[in-house]
Amino acid sequence: MTHYTPAQAAERTGMSLDTLRYYEKAGVIAPVARTGGGRRAYSEADLERLVLVGCLRRTGMPVAELRRYGALGTGSGTAAQRLRLLEEHDVRVLRTVEQLLAARRDLLLGKIDRYRSELGLPPYPAPAAGPDSAPPAADTAAARAPDRHDTPAS
Repeated sequence: MTHYTPAQAAERTGMSLDTLRYYEKAGVIAPVARTGGGRRAYSEADLERLVLVGCLRRTGMPVAELRRYGALGTGSGTAAQRLRLLEEHDVRVLRTVEQLLAARRDLLLGKIDRYRSELGLPPYPAPAAGPDSAPPAADTAAARAPDRHDTPAS
């Protein structure tokens, strides 16, 4: 079986050494095996788990939930609980994405268009937000309203 040093595990997962130690200490992952000299020796399974944890963390899962997920282990006896936790998190992720896209559509793109127009620049070639996103609101009151950083036109 292949084992990885902490530095190799950090490189393969994209996490810092501090993060690897923190996730183990916080109970997000099971304790990592040690060599005869007491150094951590990460297995392929450890790395796979860390990659999953990193993905969940990037989607905003709180450490407390990561800990709960880690405590459930990997056996089939807790599969339903792990599934429920992931589905609940997915609902929160989708809600957050929808809120971000709405803010982008309702305010950000309008402000960008307004400033580009004031500066005599061509329209902003906004990158698409995704296949399910609505087109940007071209002329909303929020987009036209000055914000606290605006200065009156002279």
